[in-house]
Amino acid sequence: MLLKLLFYLYSMQFRFYCFLFLMSFSLSGQNISQRKISRMIDKIEAFDQAHIAVHIESINSRRTKIEYAGDDFMTPASNTKLLTFLAAVESFDSLPALYFHKQDSIMHFKATGYPLLFHPFYPDPRLESFFNQKYDWRYHRPIFKNNGLGKGWSWDDHSYYFAAESSPFPIYGNTTQAYGTSTSTTFFPKAFKNQISIDKNVKNILRNPKKNQFLINPKFFETKDTLYRPFVTSDSLFVKLLSGHINQPVSLNESKETLKWEVLFTQQDQLVYQALIKDSDNGVAEALMNMISQKTFGVMDTERTIDSLKLKWSTWLPDPLEWVDGSGISRYNMTTPRTLVSVLKKIYDHIGLKKIKNYFPESIRADKKVYAKTGTLRHNHNLSGYWIDEKGQVFAFSIMVNHHISSTNEISKGINELLEFFQKKIR
Repeated sequence: MLLKLLFYLYSMQFRFYCFLFLMSFSLSGQNISQRKISRMIDKIEAFDQAHIAVHIESINSRRTKIEYAGDDFMTPASNTKLLTFLAAVESFDSLPALYFHKQDSIMHFKATGYPLLFHPFYPDPRLESFFNQKYDWRYHRPIFKNNGLGKGWSWDDHSYYFAAESSPFPIYGNTTQAYGTSTSTTFFPKAFKNQISIDKNVKNILRNPKKNQFLINPKFFETKDTLYRPFVTSDSLFVKLLSGHINQPVSLNESKETLKWEVLFTQQDQLVYQALIKDSDNGVAEALMNMISQKTFGVMDTERTIDSLKLKWSTWLPDPLEWVDGSGISRYNMTTPRTLVSVLKKIYDHIGLKKIKNYFPESIRADKKVYAKTGTLRHNHNLSGYWIDEKGQVFAFSIMVNHHISSTNEISKGINELLEFFQKKIR
């Protein structure tokens, strides 16, 4: 009996040491030591006193390769758009441009949240052609529960293109355009012509925070320069601008009758997603959140949509999300590098590498192709995406640098240096 007990204890001890050996071998294959990573970070002067967090995984093996403060919460800035992108590609096979219902000489239409109507950078010819039809147009307002500006947006950003208001049916990207020279300046749309004043004390264009009153200083315009400034949105203004553009009657529908809606698809998904990821367009990001909300709940409510997505994704997210908008303008957003890598893996699984190459910005780092999204707010700079090594292996990574005091250019160079270090070490 004693011999059996000793044999049993010996065999258990042997198994335990085998387990430790295999675990240590596995971990050594996954990670560069924390000390080496820390030394490398210390060599990058731009990172002095900044907070650095990194997570890298192999897409092929799904094994962690680098973990350096990967569970620390960071400000993601425009890396938030990766969440919005995943939510969109999960929600839509094709993006709906609007709902419509023909009734004799009347065309009823309703918003989906789609952002490309007469957009200055992302034209949608099929949508424009739809509105060139001769009808008496009736706009049905959706239930819209968002504010024009998101929670945690900087109060003084209202005058810049990147902080254009969110609305049910964006038009012109919800921005005005001013262009020309110091002696001849044109303001578009013309509907705002009586709301413009000359003020030689402002720098180019300034808008009243609460209403559509613009101050403009023509002497700061360069030849053929175009400046984009957001306007304060409303349903009545949307109808006015649309009517002026198509030169047809457009009115707000007040009837409560139930209509059988058809959906217009304009097949511009690639353009929308490139605007979101490659160009990091904030207006497009917020519009996609409205679209997801409209499809899911029949109302446009970003907070409700985000709560729903967080619950839906909770089964695979490694950490909880602090997430309040679609664009990442808000400083209230917080996430961890390992969460962003988990999102990147889901994107890869959902759309594949071919579409990732099409939607993500491409660069070459250490002779390897990188497809990655930047995210920048003052004192915060991040890079998250994929790289492909010489063997065709794909890695998902997130490098986040928060609370730095260096220039964006210096931080970008530092991130590149750190990424190349990892690329050379990981096999």
